[in-house]
Amino acid sequence: MAKNKKILTTAFGIPLAEDQNSLTAGERGPVLMQDVHLLEKLAHFDRERIPERVVHAKGAGAYGYFEVTADVTKYTKAKFLSEVGKRTEVFVRFSTVGGEKGSPDSARDPRGFAVKFYTEEGNYDMTGNNTPVFFIRDPLKFPDFIHTQKRHPATNLPDANMFWDFLSLTPESIHQVTILFSDRGTPATFRHMNGYSSHTFKWYNDKDEYFWVQYHFKTDQGIKNLTREAATRIAGENPNHATRDLYEAIERGDYPSWTLEMQILTPEQAKNFPWDIFDITKVWPHDEVPPIKVARLVLNRNPKNYFAEVEQSAFSPGNLVPGIAASPDKMLQARLFSYHDTHIHRLGLNYHLLPVNAPKAAPEMSYQRDGFMRLDDNSGGEPNYWPNSFGGPVPDPTAGEPPFDVSGDAARYSFSHPNDDFVQSGNLYRDVMTVQGRDNLIGNIVDHLGGAINRIQYRQTAIFYKADPDYGKRVADGLGLDIKEVERLAEMSNEERAEATKDGSY
Repeated sequence: MAKNKKILTTAFGIPLAEDQNSLTAGERGPVLMQDVHLLEKLAHFDRERIPERVVHAKGAGAYGYFEVTADVTKYTKAKFLSEVGKRTEVFVRFSTVGGEKGSPDSARDPRGFAVKFYTEEGNYDMTGNNTPVFFIRDPLKFPDFIHTQKRHPATNLPDANMFWDFLSLTPESIHQVTILFSDRGTPATFRHMNGYSSHTFKWYNDKDEYFWVQYHFKTDQGIKNLTREAATRIAGENPNHATRDLYEAIERGDYPSWTLEMQILTPEQAKNFPWDIFDITKVWPHDEVPPIKVARLVLNRNPKNYFAEVEQSAFSPGNLVPGIAASPDKMLQARLFSYHDTHIHRLGLNYHLLPVNAPKAAPEMSYQRDGFMRLDDNSGGEPNYWPNSFGGPVPDPTAGEPPFDVSGDAARYSFSHPNDDFVQSGNLYRDVMTVQGRDNLIGNIVDHLGGAINRIQYRQTAIFYKADPDYGKRVADGLGLDIKEVERLAEMSNEERAEATKDGSY
């Protein structure tokens, strides 16, 4: 046998003499249970598919670095942001949101943009999207919303009625819907789209002064999108085109990069801000809060194994290092729980020990023990309780965040900020989109909404009309709806409009 030749073994390193023929009783006889290699191989194969992510199921990822380009120490004491020129290793995962693992990369869908920073204070995760807003602002609606973006429970098919029924009864969705059905809803590649925190976060410095911030990763490759027709064609010809594009670009040394721009508000500025800064359905207009450039993100290394590093990667907005904290955004508050919880379900209690998820520069020091797939020495004989007098890890009071005032009666509150849900979507339609962009938006909406029943078309078109009359009229024209009826519905409250369109009279 050749020197250094790799020998096939069982999972426990035992050499195998054969891997083509099962152990049987005679040439034609039944397979024997004592063929432990066959049993091990089949048992492993039966379990190769871990539970699919409920959302963000299909994705691609890569490693790289994050480099600070501006001094932000007056805003945050996070060590990885502590000096210009400092680099931190990162892993980034891009994804579609609603579709299954086998869905096309060109689907009309938001794109996930998740960044894991391997900092010296532990892992910091930013779990963003390629859009600065979202469909809903309260997490109690989230499971229902996702159900409508998946498959119909009876037909197991995507269903325009359930898709638009929910959205037309949830007017806060209009801003994100307008973005989704613009060409930005079908990015050309993962390299040619921006990434946003969407949520507001809190930065705080070593003086315990805090600031409200939002992240904008602006692509250095420039924005490129697909038309509806091109996205449909690519879905059939090359459904993995964005996954392939990212991998091949890095392989040839064409490393994609993004410039991080931050929007920053003091607590005093936030009190008088015209928009609710914790409402994820709204943006902070750039003319009111100009972004500042602070860093650069570069991806320069592909994973060696997709399953180990991309499929098993897990990001949580609750992974926050000193200097960065959560905000009262209701959607963010729920995500702090839900992401970690779903990772435990999908990957197991000790998913944080997987190499792609494990902190690289700040090893875990905790009193958590045991559980399935404990991959390390389980902390040996070190104490597994606190307080103790045997030299176990101790809390660091300086790692805490500065307090901010929270008060009020415990109740279920509906959104009450004075600015409505239609202003920013109307501004986007009138002032930001080009003529061609508006044409494409209307075409994309008519093509998809046209699959819903008539009364839902009327209800949703009335919402477009409330954002901008021209917006609603053009959708009505495309669907052949009575514009007078659209205008009548637009004058109603959401509850009245729902009641008027529930009985199938259209």
